[in-house]
Amino acid sequence: MFNPSRDQVRQFFFGVWDKYRNKQPLEGAETLALIVILDHPEYHGVLENPDRYQDRDYLPEHGETNPFLHLSMHLALAEQVSIDQPPGIRDLLEQLSNKLGERMAAEHAAIDCLAEMIWQAQRQGTAYDAGLYFECLKKGLPG
Repeated sequence: MFNPSRDQVRQFFFGVWDKYRNKQPLEGAETLALIVILDHPEYHGVLENPDRYQDRDYLPEHGETNPFLHLSMHLALAEQVSIDQPPGIRDLLEQLSNKLGERMAAEHAAIDCLAEMIWQAQRQGTAYDAGLYFECLKKGLPG
């Protein structure tokens, strides 16, 4: 499993944004990352200022959202959907999108479920539990 450092993740997003702004070609996961970035204009200013934001800490107890974590979660979800792994995630996200009326709302709900599943696995020292993930997603679906 690929496990980049905080600095590597941030450099990745800064690099994607810089390539996009300078009309340079993107490679591999950079293409998916750009889609995620373009869907979040509220973070463009952060990505345009790597010197200011490379080392910044974001404290949830102060109500702060870490833009790099948020973008990373969207990227993880996009990768899951692209390969339908865990099996059925693509259909569940589509059903959630239809119920909520927009893809971004469904993605944010799915990201909340993904974060909960990761937190539970870390807390309990266990493997990721796709059942817990899907159970959480299904709570947002009718019937």
